Amino acid sequence: MSRKKSKKEQDFVKTRVGKVRKFFNEFKTFAVKGNMLDMAVGIIVGGAFTVLVNSIVNNLATPLLGVLIGIDFSAWEVQLPHLYGDGGSNVLQIGVFLNAVISFIVVAFTVFLFVKAINSFRKRAEAANAPETPPLPPEPTKEELLLTEIRDLLKDKTNHQRRQLK
Repeated sequence: MSRKKSKKEQDFVKTRVGKVRKFFNEFKTFAVKGNMLDMAVGIIVGGAFTVLVNSIVNNLATPLLGVLIGIDFSAWEVQLPHLYGDGGSNVLQIGVFLNAVISFIVVAFTVFLFVKAINSFRKRAEAANAPETPPLPPEPTKEELLLTEIRDLLKDKTNHQRRQLK
């Protein structure tokens, strides 16, 4: 048994269906524009880059730093006292954390350089597309300045004489 929906309920359903359609149409427009593809490529390249940076940090940078300083970072950990549970080990893996920090710094610095390069290219493109500013008019010569001054004095004198006649 289905009951008849009231006008208010019907309007609510129509509004909801309209909003859902609008949402999917916006998504379709977004996906078709290529933004979705650009974003997917960026995520994939970013993931691959992160794997590369982690490998460099874990397999090259950290061991070299360990040789120079005399500490094996990968095995650097602090044993914590056992306070609860089944007797498993409680370990602070400081070396693993330092590897993650170094990886983050390398990725962040690389992204910074990449964004800086893109902004530089954008500025150059904007400057190339910007209309040229017209050259400034040349400074008036001494003769032109004197003639302008004489003209203004004559104009003032004429105006003064007209006021006296009135």
